[in-house]
Amino acid sequence: MWMIAALAAASGEARPPPHAICGPGEIVKCLDTLYRRRRIDLHHVRVLRIWGHRGRAPKAADPREKADWRIWREALDRLDWPLRSQGIVS
Repeated sequence: MWMIAALAAASGEARPPPHAICGPGEIVKCLDTLYRRRRIDLHHVRVLRIWGHRGRAPKAADPREKADWRIWREALDRLDWPLRSQGIVS
């Protein structure tokens, strides 16, 4: 969600998010690497973008959001190691 807010701020659509330890480009680079290695697909990126703009994660308990929640979890699980290895998350 921070990345979406940072990208929106860069394009002039919104205020910048609070302090950050990296730029949104570093996260986009991780997503691009996972996409090129076929670890995620455009559906994962689409779900991350939609819910990032909404400012919250989809809820597993909501039947209308359950499918997006599954895709969201897959994407975040696959992003975990690349972001940890770069020190972006701990």
